[in-house]
Amino acid sequence: MAIQDYIDDTARSVAFLSRVPVPQRHFIGHDGRLSRAVRAFPLAGVLIVLPAAALAALLSAFHAPPLLVAFATLAVQVLVTGALHEDGLSDSADGIGGGRDRESALAIMKDSRIGSYGAVALILSFGLRAAAIAALAAALSPSGLGMALLAVAAASRTAMVWHWSLLPPARQGGVAASVGEPDGGATIVALASGILLAAALLLPHGSVLALVLALVLAVAAVIAFNRLALGKIGGHTGDTIGATQQLAEMSVLFALALAL
Repeated sequence: MAIQDYIDDTARSVAFLSRVPVPQRHFIGHDGRLSRAVRAFPLAGVLIVLPAAALAALLSAFHAPPLLVAFATLAVQVLVTGALHEDGLSDSADGIGGGRDRESALAIMKDSRIGSYGAVALILSFGLRAAAIAALAAALSPSGLGMALLAVAAASRTAMVWHWSLLPPARQGGVAASVGEPDGGATIVALASGILLAAALLLPHGSVLALVLALVLAVAAVIAFNRLALGKIGGHTGDTIGATQQLAEMSVLFALALAL
């Protein structure tokens, strides 16, 4: 694996997963496909969440109220990602929850308007994540809180690749289909590096039990959502990939809040 190629893949992954501007030199000769670049999703997730994690650590060091730390952290994350994953969660909830069949579910997911299922999903996502981050802010040192948030970022972006690689495209003309399917080797690199990154970031400030519980809940969430998406719409879309990130993030934060 050439280092420059991996750097380019990381830059392309950051551009795909966020609103962070990336130098154009990383896209010279690139065809727009992410089949290989997904191997860098875990590291890209860490870089994307770095500003939010730094803010959380700083606020915690100044003894800010835990809920303030939590909502400020989520606000920065949303600003950096452009609410990309939250949009996927909302659209997936509306389509899978409200669609009568595959065609109607996919049509609902393409509709830019938010429905009741999407609104409830967003409320639960922000509420659960805020409560979990507040609990971590009260239980961990400032540096431990920042590292835990980075571990969550790595784990949740790894879950995206796993979901993407396991299911076929639900529609041929969607965003996910247009950028290609993850290569088998790239998927293995993403899974291995994501778990290692999460462990390296979390274990100095947490416990093996917390790490294992977080991984178990994240795996369970992805498997359950995969079965739901496959049964309802026949595969993955860009929205379900984003929804997977949100479900994994909620699961990992929930586990860490319980175990730390």
